[in-house]
Amino acid sequence: MKLLSSRDTNSRIYFDAVCIRRTVFVEEQHVPLEIEIDEHEAQCVHFVLYDDKNIAVATARLLPDKEDANCALLQRMAVLKEHRGKGYGRDVIAAVEYFAAQNNFCAIVLHAQITAQEFYAKMGYAVFGDEFEEAAIRHISMRKRSILTPPVRGIA
Repeated sequence: MKLLSSRDTNSRIYFDAVCIRRTVFVEEQHVPLEIEIDEHEAQCVHFVLYDDKNIAVATARLLPDKEDANCALLQRMAVLKEHRGKGYGRDVIAAVEYFAAQNNFCAIVLHAQITAQEFYAKMGYAVFGDEFEEAAIRHISMRKRSILTPPVRGIA
């Protein structure tokens, strides 16, 4: 496995990220494409996890918070359906957290789909605020202090 990241919206990494996001969010969850691909794409760091066959299996993006320079927003975390249950989501989150800590972010905030709230809670994220709807899906805000730990499972 390897995890690559890029800020370049013309890179293969970005295109692989968008492909995963389109499959998971647009096709599976019926999120409109115009909401899924937004005006923040060029300001984000896009992460893609590739399996041992160099297939893109999971993604996330990190957006610096405009209101709090010490905080980053973890967004668009997705794992392709056929690769779920293998720990790839945890691997991507751990790598994003490590990147955030290395870049002096003190906290990570995310908007978890209610169905993923337990997943994030197990990774140390705490709920704050009330439930809300985003793209016709129930969400809850969660945050975690950034922890400087290396990514798991030997991701290159």
